[in-house]
Amino acid sequence: MTMTEFLQPGRFIDSDSPQVIAFARQVSANADSDLDRVLRLFERIRDGIVYDPYVDLTDPQNYRASGIIERGRGFCIGKAALLAASARVIGVPARVGYADVKNHMTSPRLYAHQKSDLFLWHSYADLYLGGRWVKATPVFDLALCDKLGLKPLEFDGSSDSLFHAFDRAGRRHMEYLNDRGTFADVPFEQIQADFRRAYPDLMRTGGLAGDFHAEAVAATEN
Repeated sequence: MTMTEFLQPGRFIDSDSPQVIAFARQVSANADSDLDRVLRLFERIRDGIVYDPYVDLTDPQNYRASGIIERGRGFCIGKAALLAASARVIGVPARVGYADVKNHMTSPRLYAHQKSDLFLWHSYADLYLGGRWVKATPVFDLALCDKLGLKPLEFDGSSDSLFHAFDRAGRRHMEYLNDRGTFADVPFEQIQADFRRAYPDLMRTGGLAGDFHAEAVAATEN
């Protein structure tokens, strides 16, 4: 297996971006191993980058690693791209993977515009550690998880970290329905085409504005 394509910069996994290089090196500084460096990156991206699906879904910057650093927030696709790009900076082969998921906990306004609880192209990073690929999902930040009663997704570098099946109260949260596989870079055009078909209202306006955290929490309290 050649790892070259999973170490080179891409259009969206732009590991040659000065912002991404500085971010990855700063976060992983003084770590003793690739595993420790990756775990630090995972935690920083999970918790330090606010999870926010209320972004312009037509804007390529919301899918690009450097764009996520600049904005300090993003949804699953951008946050996974940032983890993959940061891993490449420190010499760890990385790619991005996708699945269609059913999310039982979302904001009523997002559901109304999406007209579905099916989320297409939910993303994770796939990292080559210890001689094999391991999946890591640095999506829902600790602050949001605390508000929603979710245990934050952990990642130890050896077991796949994919999704919250249930919240702390035992309510079903997320189900994986369709595995779309892994890619060396974000398949932006394909994602856009599928989003336009599945979520025409959201794509016409670019997405929603507002405070997703507050709305999601309010929904769980009703």
